[in-house]
Amino acid sequence: MDRSFYFVGIAFFGMINGLFSPLMPVAYVFSTALMSEPLFDSQAAVFYFASLMLSTATVILGGIPAALYERAKGAEDSTPASLFIWLVGTALLTLPAVGSFLAIGL
Repeated sequence: MDRSFYFVGIAFFGMINGLFSPLMPVAYVFSTALMSEPLFDSQAAVFYFASLMLSTATVILGGIPAALYERAKGAEDSTPASLFIWLVGTALLTLPAVGSFLAIGL
């Protein structure tokens, strides 16, 4: 399978978790405290920054098991197995947000 399908799936799960995560209120409070002045006190921009923080955290945390697998195997580059592990990791982290996503939709 082409590697780009894995990357699209990982980005999709990151996006869904960023927008519909139950941790959004916590991320919004942190974003308001950190970025209200640089974002000109725009509540929409602060919301999207919080969403971006959650999406990035999902992709990073989902990639940790894949990185450990690559380290254990001694792989120089990502293998299809490690990309699949990364995809499954992000999918598992997205499970709490799936209910909101299915109820609201894109």
